[in-house]
Amino acid sequence: MKESTFAPRNLDMGAYIESGEPLSGILRTADLPRISAGLALDVDPATLAEISWSAQGRQVPQRTGGPLLMLDLTAHAELAFECQRCLHAVTLPVSFQCTIRFVKDEATAAQLDTDAQEDVLALDRHFDLIELIEDELIMAQPIIPRHEQCPTDVAALMNSEALDASPQADQDGQSDRENPFAVLASLKKGRV
Repeated sequence: MKESTFAPRNLDMGAYIESGEPLSGILRTADLPRISAGLALDVDPATLAEISWSAQGRQVPQRTGGPLLMLDLTAHAELAFECQRCLHAVTLPVSFQCTIRFVKDEATAAQLDTDAQEDVLALDRHFDLIELIEDELIMAQPIIPRHEQCPTDVAALMNSEALDASPQADQDGQSDRENPFAVLASLKKGRV
């Protein structure tokens, strides 16, 4: 099998798309600093499964002008986030599949990006494909990561903490703190 002549971290995107050569690889989560920064604090990124990715450039003919330069990109990861219910680490699949259109310059990309169905980027002779993969994985992360079933009984834990935090009654059965609604009522009376 012929080894790829394209380096994903320094890719001449125009030449790559014109070649039609597929690219794929494996990344370590620890090598992606922005993803690693968003993981659960007690998780070592080096212990997570590797991230697999693949890219395929293609040209789409048009009736007039040159072909559209497209990149199909996919990746799959298993990342550990902090569960928003129990605050323990939860490992979730994170995947994306996208198509990106490349155009000659930033001005054209900005103009077309608002109307195009796919993302539009400017062609670059030194394009970092791994950085793009990291961007797309970050955008594909769950907004509220959580377990389907938390390893701890969160409801029972919250009820016990609520009981512990409630004001203690003194010997007369009166609370140590004033009722907040009574305080509001007295403030209202003072204004009238």
